[in-house]
Amino acid sequence: MEENGNSNSNLAADHDVIKLKSFESLSNYGRALLKTPFRLVDRVMARSMDEVELVEVKKRSKHEMKKTLTWWDLIWFGMGSVIGAGIFVLTGLEVKNYVGPAVVISYFVSGISAMLSVFCYTEFAVEIPVAGGSFAYIRVELGDFLAFIASGNILLEYVVAGAAVARSWTSYFATLCNQDSDKFLIHVNGLSHDYNQLDPIAVLVLSIVCLFAIFSTKGSSRFNYIASIVHVAVLLFIIVAGLTKAKPQNYSDFVPFGPRGIFQASAVLFFAYVGFDAVSTMAEETKNPGRDIPIGLIGSMTMITFIYCLLAATLCLMQKYTEVDDKAAFSLAFEAVGMNWAKYIVAFGALKGMTSVLLVGAVGEARYLTHIARTHMLPQWLARVNKRTGTPIYATVVMFCATAIIAFFTRLDILANLLSISTLFLFSLVALALLVRRYCARGVTTRFNVVKFIGCIVLILGSSIGSAVYWSTSKGWIGYTILVPIWLVGTLGIWILVPLAKKPKIWGVPLVPFLPSASIGINIFLLGTLDKASFKRFGLWTAILMVYYLLVGLHASYDIAKAQKEEREKLEIKAQSSLDEENGDPSETGSGTKK
Repeated sequence: MEENGNSNSNLAADHDVIKLKSFESLSNYGRALLKTPFRLVDRVMARSMDEVELVEVKKRSKHEMKKTLTWWDLIWFGMGSVIGAGIFVLTGLEVKNYVGPAVVISYFVSGISAMLSVFCYTEFAVEIPVAGGSFAYIRVELGDFLAFIASGNILLEYVVAGAAVARSWTSYFATLCNQDSDKFLIHVNGLSHDYNQLDPIAVLVLSIVCLFAIFSTKGSSRFNYIASIVHVAVLLFIIVAGLTKAKPQNYSDFVPFGPRGIFQASAVLFFAYVGFDAVSTMAEETKNPGRDIPIGLIGSMTMITFIYCLLAATLCLMQKYTEVDDKAAFSLAFEAVGMNWAKYIVAFGALKGMTSVLLVGAVGEARYLTHIARTHMLPQWLARVNKRTGTPIYATVVMFCATAIIAFFTRLDILANLLSISTLFLFSLVALALLVRRYCARGVTTRFNVVKFIGCIVLILGSSIGSAVYWSTSKGWIGYTILVPIWLVGTLGIWILVPLAKKPKIWGVPLVPFLPSASIGINIFLLGTLDKASFKRFGLWTAILMVYYLLVGLHASYDIAKAQKEEREKLEIKAQSSLDEENGDPSETGSGTKK
């Protein structure tokens, strides 16, 4: 090993040749399995550090990602990642069956809840600007185990969502060509009913998106913001053209389903905002994270919420809510008011939006996978960044293959049933991690304050879970008069009883602990609105992830952590020896050369 250079370069050099002792032989692996309980406790209790994620872990990719993105790029990545099929698919269904014209309030409430999560992500992305996004944030504050389980779930969501959007792309393309939505699907009688409609166009679109993601992040950004600008122009056309046909009397019955309908629709429409977390994975490629990330993330979410509310209001002014189509609301609304030609513009806009969602998803999911592989919990070759392109090619291709296979075989309605339960779970953990970061800093917070903090967190989580359960089992409101005050007591308890242990260096979430606590409460509450099938899928996939972690990821993570500790101890001994020599007696240090 080279002795010159700083400690970080020595550590990085060693990581290239570190062997995972648990996997060197079958006997070693057998001994490692016997130590699983001890190692699990160690990894659950252990925490990474900011500097480890920023320097040591990042260097395992061998080459740096190119810092080419600015706030302008991030704003359009944010727009492209969120505005997709959701606004066109979900709005009509909720307006007709659950909320009526008050859907504009539902979109506003959903936008506020999404903005709370954006604030939490922004502080972490500024403080820890690495490709791992929420995986790195949770790993630093809550440990390896929760980080791996949460990020493993979000990767599945990326794959399923990408496949669903790709199949929707084919359906809208068929509509644009004035054909039936299933015109370009290939029917194979020998396969199961749920998997016998093959979609080669979805695979082709995903392939093109994958190539953009591989060759250049900046090139992907240029394509994305051009596509997003076109998409926003189409949305503005829908708003302006639609308002020319507005009938104020359609708003006469504004809340036909009552207040409960507003919140029920908000829970569903929240998924029209999902996708911004992919932007946080691009922090490593941002020129000035402290300035660009807050402007990019918060700016894009503000614009998205405003556009969504305008679109929802326009739809209900064009048509009475009872006449809105629950499948193709905007297209058929224009047809109903005598503007049949406009439905093609709507389809074109939807295609543009879905293309941007696919592109940003491909960029974001590959960076999640890359950073997880940097920790050795996945094969190390997935962490490599190509020297010429500055992108993680292997991770991008692997995620493309998984998405393309599912998109090729699986019917859209099967994919649509797999709602974003993992996303809400992840958002809750990120908000919790932010509270831990601010109030439970290692070496600063006393044990007594830690106990007070944990007690308050139990109140916040307990009341939030209680609200979710109450929503799913009752139609009353009395329970909230008990549960909401309990949540408030837990939040006020942190604010009053637990001293702030750490302040953000550059940009921080305002009104802490109230905003992160509200994010936890809303996200857990929204989890209670999902169906049982979503929880079954979440439980099954989480069980698979836990088996992999206990058999592979745990031992790889333990070996790396142990090797890092040993290397640091060696470097500290060498540094101390050098310091002793410099401060030692001159006659002693020169005795070997003088005579």
